[in-house]
Amino acid sequence: MAFFFFLLFSILLNSISNSSGFSSQPGICYGQLGNNLPKPSKSLSLIKSLNAKRIKIYDTNPQILTTLKNTNIQVSIMLPNELITNISSNQTLSDQWIKSNILPYYPQTLIRYLLVGNEIISSTPNSTWLHLVPAMRRIKHSLKKFRVKRIKVGTSSAMDVLETSFPPSNAAFRKDIAVQVIKPMLRFLNRTKSFFFLDVYPFFPWSSDPVNVNLDYALFRESNVTVKDPGSGLVYTNLFDQMVDAVYFAMEKLGFPDIRIFIAETGWPNGGDVDQIGANVFNAATYNRNFVKKVMKKPIVGTPARPGLILPSFLFALFNENIKPGPGTERHFGLLYPNGSRVYDIDLSGKTPEVEFPALPPPENNEPYKGKIWCVAVRGSNVTALGEALTYACSQGNRTCDPVQPGKKCFKPDSVFWHASYAFSSYWAQFKKIGGTCYFNGLATQTAKDPSYGSCKFPSVTL
Repeated sequence: MAFFFFLLFSILLNSISNSSGFSSQPGICYGQLGNNLPKPSKSLSLIKSLNAKRIKIYDTNPQILTTLKNTNIQVSIMLPNELITNISSNQTLSDQWIKSNILPYYPQTLIRYLLVGNEIISSTPNSTWLHLVPAMRRIKHSLKKFRVKRIKVGTSSAMDVLETSFPPSNAAFRKDIAVQVIKPMLRFLNRTKSFFFLDVYPFFPWSSDPVNVNLDYALFRESNVTVKDPGSGLVYTNLFDQMVDAVYFAMEKLGFPDIRIFIAETGWPNGGDVDQIGANVFNAATYNRNFVKKVMKKPIVGTPARPGLILPSFLFALFNENIKPGPGTERHFGLLYPNGSRVYDIDLSGKTPEVEFPALPPPENNEPYKGKIWCVAVRGSNVTALGEALTYACSQGNRTCDPVQPGKKCFKPDSVFWHASYAFSSYWAQFKKIGGTCYFNGLATQTAKDPSYGSCKFPSVTL
């Protein structure tokens, strides 16, 4: 009963807070991990063409911040993970960072959010975690010192900060961080009226369990699929709301029910590796368009646990970024190709009717791939880098590169490209089961087409 009284109070509070004119229109994450991306001036015109009113960058790139001056586009910037520990104990260093990275652009550039680190619980050694909140306090103090009043300080978190997330009402933060890291952070966010910045990707829980998690439920597609939370009685019609509310309930358990969530990243990959299910243009367009519809709907929908509450957000990402490490999906989250053309049409204002968009290509990988896969070198790769990767692959495992030695079956053609392709396939076939990847710093890619020739047979992985 107490929860429902809180819900009624929340609705009233939300209607008051939403009347301030805070925009629900999604922004866009402007990542820069590509060696073929357009200059910031060109990127700005592309951002405007998508009707984005706010952008998030992962640093304080001077070119970008200068380009954004006097544009009326709000900006989220980031202090890099590697500076957190030093800044946490050094106010002078914090002051210097603000002087160098914010004051030259503010207020002409509408910097509104400053994230101290990116998913540090997920991506840094735990020795950094205890320095997070002290660093946030230092940065906030520096902003006050320089009379910068309109920037909210926070940090982005992934869903792995939760110990349990289902049902949402049973969600709780991980025991190793709840008291020492998360609770002090929530206290800071509550005191400064900032946000809990959260990265939410329904793609990952769906793709890891596509049998038990319905795809339509993950894509916001209207269907008869619903999930009822037995603890709260709330009914969910999509996976995104379920994930977000889990964090609301987890914060409530620590005594902070009123902190608002800001979706720091969400999206769906438009492509990926052969063995990555559901990463395609159809699903990416469907998810992102439906997300825009959800957050732009009038009256404001919110989530079942926070109905009527504006959910500010950034879609990930502006471009496909070709030098992001990891599986292929990491390089295929963009709304745009690096040449500026659209992967699919989308309007972040939500004003363009979907019937006006061109038809989408049908999805071809919504079921797990079954068959053989090879790992080969990427055409056009730097020959020196490819040679170094070849040497590494050949130094691993058992007789990995014997067939490419002089006089053996795969020696000819005597080229770095073909030798590396064989070595990559041989390496991956041996090591995939224990975490080996087909990546090699972006020099390798998966293929379902057998690269074998003549008597040279490439090793493969069978799914």
